[in-house]
Amino acid sequence: MKILVTGAAGFIGSFVAHKLLERGDTVIGLDNMNDYYAVTLKEARLARLQIDDKFAFAKLDVADRAAIEKLFAEQKFERVVHLAAQAGVRYSIENPHAYIDSNIVGFLHILEGCRHHDVKHLVYASTSSVYGASTDMPFNVHQNVDHPLSLYAASKKSNELMAHTYANLYRLPVTGLRFFTVYGPWGRPDMALFLFTKNILAGKPIDVFNHGHHKRDFTFVEDIAEGVVRSLDKIATPNPLWISDQPDPGTSTAPYRLYNIGNNQPVELLHYIEVLENCLGRKAEKNLLPLQPGDVPDTYADVTDLVDETGYKPETTVEEGVRRFVEWYAEYYEVDLDASG
Repeated sequence: MKILVTGAAGFIGSFVAHKLLERGDTVIGLDNMNDYYAVTLKEARLARLQIDDKFAFAKLDVADRAAIEKLFAEQKFERVVHLAAQAGVRYSIENPHAYIDSNIVGFLHILEGCRHHDVKHLVYASTSSVYGASTDMPFNVHQNVDHPLSLYAASKKSNELMAHTYANLYRLPVTGLRFFTVYGPWGRPDMALFLFTKNILAGKPIDVFNHGHHKRDFTFVEDIAEGVVRSLDKIATPNPLWISDQPDPGTSTAPYRLYNIGNNQPVELLHYIEVLENCLGRKAEKNLLPLQPGDVPDTYADVTDLVDETGYKPETTVEEGVRRFVEWYAEYYEVDLDASG
């Protein structure tokens, strides 16, 4: 198949593109290569994809309506994986306009491209952040998510609503994936594992929010990529059992599905740090802080639907996943772990 992967130079996008290329699909990767974090890291991820002759790169911004219209008209994609977005809960407090431009306007352009060019299935990134103020865990796609705590979460909830509209009006099959905390090699420098590793190696204290007591459903990036590809292959269909007087938020009479994609095993942050300390061979100095504005205390994914309907099965333990991240970090940044202790 010919598949568009937006955000292909990003963390998750690069792994998804690899999975698709490995099985023989043709992949057009789109990314605007913005400087939210080091562009050199994005370029390095991209270089790993460009050695495959079935991969082509388009440096475009999803918020550029004319460019996206032209791309869809020229390429005639069969399926689309839309992962490009302005990410980050805390940054949405500092720069809200970036989230509207990329996550709302950009998503509309992708929906319009799919609608007008006979795309057979759109899979797009949502987030566990949509669960917001809810403490009804494990989080389930069939529960209400009307209390987001950040603009980032609100923008992703908006994507789910927009997608449903297009599924209903134009019968465009759409699947939203609510990602839980993703980590692993080639990760984002603004995320906790990256920040912790950098500071511990430099002998600097690490900021530990909520005094380390919150839990996250940490999910290894390769497990996530496998789940995305499985979801892409499972084209969304209407739910024949959906009833209007008891509406199920996770399905519809339209070809619309929502799935949680996580590890189904929440880990306390302090344990996560302990695993990292063991991998690095040194202890962290912890700067214990209260919960940050916009953050949720805990996340825990009920992935039953995704497992039952696609065979998704995350298998990477936090111990293995953090070890593989540390090995990558040491190689990429040329850190001698034996000498720097």
